[in-house]
Amino acid sequence: MPYRRLPNTDQARLSALQTAVQRASEADFTEQVIEYRTLTEAQKFLMQFENAVSQYHQNFATTVSANKQYRHMVQNARMYISHFIQVLNLAVIRGEIKKEMKELYKLDTENHILPELSSEEDLLVWGQNIIDGERERIRQGGFPIYNPAINKVQVHYDIFKEHQVNHVMHQKTSDRVYEEIEAMRVKADSIILDIWNQVENYYKDLLPYKKLRSCQNYGLIYYYRTGEARLSPETDKRLEAELQQQTKLEWSE
Repeated sequence: MPYRRLPNTDQARLSALQTAVQRASEADFTEQVIEYRTLTEAQKFLMQFENAVSQYHQNFATTVSANKQYRHMVQNARMYISHFIQVLNLAVIRGEIKKEMKELYKLDTENHILPELSSEEDLLVWGQNIIDGERERIRQGGFPIYNPAINKVQVHYDIFKEHQVNHVMHQKTSDRVYEEIEAMRVKADSIILDIWNQVENYYKDLLPYKKLRSCQNYGLIYYYRTGEARLSPETDKRLEAELQQQTKLEWSE
């Protein structure tokens, strides 16, 4: 007899539950393969699981699209902030801006190395630092830096900052939805296992091939081991003939 294996995808879980519920509803009332309690639980859970899986896939598609847009906004913010600091440093090197002015931007006055901008937290900090610093330097009578102008930098910084908040909230929602679907997968596997055990127990006295086909009709999935002989109608005929022969021998004794 081949071995069975529980579904390992949401679609396969749904298919297993749908098949079991449908076959049980079509069966004659005298043929109670699945206990009424289990069937009722499966029907109720199936509706919940279908909705949860649908919501999960919708949320996943939305997350992928939103993340793609968000990464573009992060890239733009990093590019403009980095470029502005480089232009500022060049202006200091050329003597157009006194190096002491870099303190307004909270930059090191003794070197022209870019600050760390790899993380989103770094961008939030340094974006605000250079915006505040440029505004203060201009207020003190300094000429604005152009290419990029601070207004251009702030536009991309503000877009990034706004969507960064939304991104964090959306990520929390995604994590919650994932945790919920994970819990429902465990529940689905438990119900499917219970159903499959009941189905196999109901058909346990049938000949191998007939048992296999009867269980498969309720959604059970079987796999043959390497080198294992496949069951067929001939398998049952051969076993049936052997049983009849054995019965004859027992009667003759």
